Amino acid sequence: MGSATSELPSHRTPLNDTAETGLKIVVVGGFGVGKTTLVRSVSEIRPLNTEEVMTQAGVGVDETSAVASKTTTTVAFDFGRISLNERMVLYLFGAPGQERFWFLWDRLFSGTLGAVVLVDTRRMDDSWYAIDRLEHHRTPFVVAVNRFDDDTARYSLDEIRQALALPAHVPMVDCDARVRQSGKDVLITLVDHLHAMAIAEEATL
Repeated sequence: MGSATSELPSHRTPLNDTAETGLKIVVVGGFGVGKTTLVRSVSEIRPLNTEEVMTQAGVGVDETSAVASKTTTTVAFDFGRISLNERMVLYLFGAPGQERFWFLWDRLFSGTLGAVVLVDTRRMDDSWYAIDRLEHHRTPFVVAVNRFDDDTARYSLDEIRQALALPAHVPMVDCDARVRQSGKDVLITLVDHLHAMAIAEEATL
């Protein structure tokens, strides 16, 4: 994937004084899959990034063979914000992808409404841990396939669902994490999924 091409908003939106409800969504996935890029592209504020330059200290510790051109990595989390209306705010947290930071994930999952699992089809094995942890926490999630320019395989969503052994009720979408509208479509898919689950749960009461 090339440099960021996010359609950044023309102005930054201050948090409304009437905001009283905060909703939390986490973005998870493997190292270098585009979590920081997605949070950056959809956030209405300048996102908080904890990216640091990768050094020789990570050689032999971090698996970087599939992302050799990457020079920085998230060491804590990414944070962004979207105001849904005057009273409701959506907070986005991007989890670090490297294995040595996985211990942070369970804390990030606390209180979350749902999650987005970003997938790079060139490294689908990197998605297993995210899916496993979300299922362990019973956190609803959708899978967004971040299509990279140099990915020539172009597996279909059905093929990816089969490879990841995803049940039919888990929504899947294609996306380009660099593009604001594409990232928004992913979040809308998640919100629609959460709404459908709530309606189904109400029907059983």
